[in-house]
Amino acid sequence: TVEVWLQTISAGQRTPIHRHSCEEVFVVLKGRGTLLLGSTSLPYPGTPQEIPVFQNSTFTVPINYPHQVWNSDEHEDLQVLVIISRPPVKILFSTEKKTVSKVGKWHSVLFWTIFFL
Repeated sequence: TVEVWLQTISAGQRTPIHRHSCEEVFVVLKGRGTLLLGSTSLPYPGTPQEIPVFQNSTFTVPINYPHQVWNSDEHEDLQVLVIISRPPVKILFSTEKKTVSKVGKWHSVLFWTIFFL
């Protein structure tokens, strides 16, 4: 089972730092930005990979990897098609204003089937 939705991130904005119990695939339809991707192999995510994304690029986020998508363009929206496996999805997020590499406590939220719309 998969779920697909369209997400638009305004110029200069970021998603919250989060992770979830599914694999996620993004197809960038418009704009450019940066994927900040942590690791699950360390007690803390460590220094995140900074992966540039741009129109017509595709990237994946493995299950439970902390990540954040940042629209690093100051003028254009970043629009992505998001495909997730195994809905509904349990999403964990950090309420602390830190980077992906220094996430403190993870907080559980309800099971969501759609987020960031």
